Amino acid sequence: MHDRSMSSSATQTLQKNSSAATGLVLGAIGVVFGDIGTSPLYTLRECLKAAGGVSQINVFGIVSLILWSIVVVVTLKYVSFVMRADNEGEGGILALTALASGVAPARLRNVLLTLGVFGAAMFYGDSMITPAISVISAVEGVTLVDAKLTAWIVPISLVILTGLFKLQKRGTAAVGKLFGPIMVLWFATLAVLGLLHIASHPAIVAAVSPLYAIGFVAHAPGTAFVVLGSVFLALTGGEALYADMGHFGKRPIRAAWLILVLPSLLLNYFGQGALVLERPKAIAQPFFESAPDWALVPLVVLATAATIIASQAVISGAFSMTKQAVQLGFLPRIPVVHTSTEEMGQIYVPFINISLYAAVVFLVVFFKSSDNLAAAYGIAVASTMLLTTLLMYFITHCLWHWKPIATFVVIGPLALVDAVFVSSNVGKVMDGGWFPLLAGGALFTIMTTWHRGRELMVDMMKSGNIPLADLIRSLCGGSHPPPRIDGTAVFPGGVEGMTPSAFMHNLKHNRVMHRTNIFLAGSTENVPHVPDDHKTVVEDLGHGCYSVSVKHGFMEIPNIPTILQLVAKQIPEWEYEPADTSFFLARDTVIATGQSGAMSLWREKLFAFLGRNAAQAAEYYSLPANRVVEMGGQINL
Repeated sequence: MHDRSMSSSATQTLQKNSSAATGLVLGAIGVVFGDIGTSPLYTLRECLKAAGGVSQINVFGIVSLILWSIVVVVTLKYVSFVMRADNEGEGGILALTALASGVAPARLRNVLLTLGVFGAAMFYGDSMITPAISVISAVEGVTLVDAKLTAWIVPISLVILTGLFKLQKRGTAAVGKLFGPIMVLWFATLAVLGLLHIASHPAIVAAVSPLYAIGFVAHAPGTAFVVLGSVFLALTGGEALYADMGHFGKRPIRAAWLILVLPSLLLNYFGQGALVLERPKAIAQPFFESAPDWALVPLVVLATAATIIASQAVISGAFSMTKQAVQLGFLPRIPVVHTSTEEMGQIYVPFINISLYAAVVFLVVFFKSSDNLAAAYGIAVASTMLLTTLLMYFITHCLWHWKPIATFVVIGPLALVDAVFVSSNVGKVMDGGWFPLLAGGALFTIMTTWHRGRELMVDMMKSGNIPLADLIRSLCGGSHPPPRIDGTAVFPGGVEGMTPSAFMHNLKHNRVMHRTNIFLAGSTENVPHVPDDHKTVVEDLGHGCYSVSVKHGFMEIPNIPTILQLVAKQIPEWEYEPADTSFFLARDTVIATGQSGAMSLWREKLFAFLGRNAAQAAEYYSLPANRVVEMGGQINL
């Protein structure tokens, strides 16, 4: 009887684990693969246009190029190699940058941080195009139903995108449950449509041989080089696989890719190739032309749903990356709203949402068609992919301690492939690629300016400040200590070991000290999350004063009341009472003088502008509004 009970318990545990794993795989299919999964809508069409039209050598060569590009860049590079470099489970270029800079030689850390920030900025730039090109390419299918609907493509796309961005503040938890099944249906449809046409023209299967790709390149190297810029459209979701790793884990993403997504994509590309060989006129819309007439309208509806999901994944990714950038000190404080009480990663960033929406609307109105948007797509994210490979050199060499020859054998070919794709996309700059480069360049300037400005301010605070321990000893141990009043004063956002300016302002204007004073100095670690038992280190300065070093992960948002509850466990004689605690914040105004020598005047003015428009510290730190005292000053940069 006992054995049967044990067996039943083990079976239930296995069933639960299996159910959880299946749920993660389904979730990964619904969120992670939206971008790369909607690429068949336009990729082959753009490749054939770049090649000059339909011919046997073009079709076989391009389909072979798409196959082997996906295998090398997505399967081998990202799924098999880059995803091994997780930062405590988190992925994405900023997480990779934090990991690489933590193990690289000290002299190279600033260089790596700059490369990582540039890659993140470029990723943002191309991410603006994803919702626009995905939705508009799906809506374009209505023209096959009725050519008169062509004039309605842009308005319909704008309505769909407006609704999508408006829904962001409600959170994606409820909608997310639908994503998986819809995307499973989408990939199954891709596979079925592909098989239908492969069956009618099975000769296309020969394009599996890389000799066709090599022959295409050898036949017309110049044309092939241009075509590679369009082949890259099939890879644009590769970086997103890595960025979303923290949400689902490596195994579910790998399983979903190898079992469903990869086979479905390849079958559809081969099927489209077979179709245009049979009907060259289908080159205008090979994806939608591959469907039977009766299935066209349902396919347009399904494609639209898939592209909305792809857009949602990009928007959520932008929110997560913004959160990381703020914590790593590359962006000023930005209000972040948690839309779920259960999932930490479900957040809404209003400023990023409205900025992305404005960019997407501009792209749809300005470019008007997926053809035009495809010409702008790829250059920025290709740069991000190359930078990811370069950062992986430091992971393999400095963290995994590979031998130099092994590092070169793996990183060298991958970097060469990435470099070829970057250079093949350079020709797109004048055709619209300027937009993601301009947007990414502007964001890179903002991020590096804020990071450098914060460094300068910290240096100024250290050079013109009194060590906190010395000041407390001098104030409270002298012959005329300041009067003490009941309650607790908390001074967040200080520099470790230095006296916060808010404390000095309080002494200067109010001439009193609270019975208990807690000085919080925060720092962001190169890990996504810091456990509670390692988050705070308390130093007793005497006289009721405590210096607290607070460590956060780059995926965490500081919550001061929660931190104070952790601090209370380390100070036996003190208990955190919200109604008895006042929070003193410094609200310093930065004045750009051009005299810092480290930044030009225009960058100083940009830094000052960003500081003035940053989120209120009280809101960002989740402080009770009725217990906050702000004390201002002026800093000449």
